Amino acid sequence: MLLSFVGVLVYIWFRFDWQFGVGVVGTLLLDITKTVGFFAVTQLQFDINSVAAIMLLIGYSVIDKIVVYDRIRENLRKDKSMPLRELIDRSINQTLGRTVVTSTTVLLSIVPLAIIGGEAIRSFAVTIIFGIVVGTSSSIFIASPILLFLGQKRLRPGVAQTSPPTGAPRIAKAAGSP
Repeated sequence: MLLSFVGVLVYIWFRFDWQFGVGVVGTLLLDITKTVGFFAVTQLQFDINSVAAIMLLIGYSVIDKIVVYDRIRENLRKDKSMPLRELIDRSINQTLGRTVVTSTTVLLSIVPLAIIGGEAIRSFAVTIIFGIVVGTSSSIFIASPILLFLGQKRLRPGVAQTSPPTGAPRIAKAAGSP
């Protein structure tokens, strides 16, 4: 498993940049530890089906993060003057529909297995349901902030990172008002 994480890190490093690789591997570690912790809390049986579910979640999670990171990379090339924080926010908004629809589709196909499946399938399905929720949320809420933290100076050198809100009306205080 450690070798697979190193392989993912190296692949993402060459395909994107090292900041992207660290973001993917860091969030993958969080996803896996949360899923294993889910087994400890729920006392689900950990068997070969559980290992298969965790391996499936690793693949799903990597692909989900790569979709978001690929959009960030595309937007980095398109708009060279936009601050990184706004660019990441825009990229997440552009991929959010795809991410939610994909996760919902997987959940709709797995929930019946969790409800009417046998004991062997139930632990697999419940693990997938938990992992999809964790993996999807980490792609949005954890992977991108890691990229923002690590890549603020490297990915956007010379671009001001804070920008004033555009189109926000200014409200002037009246004399004597608090």
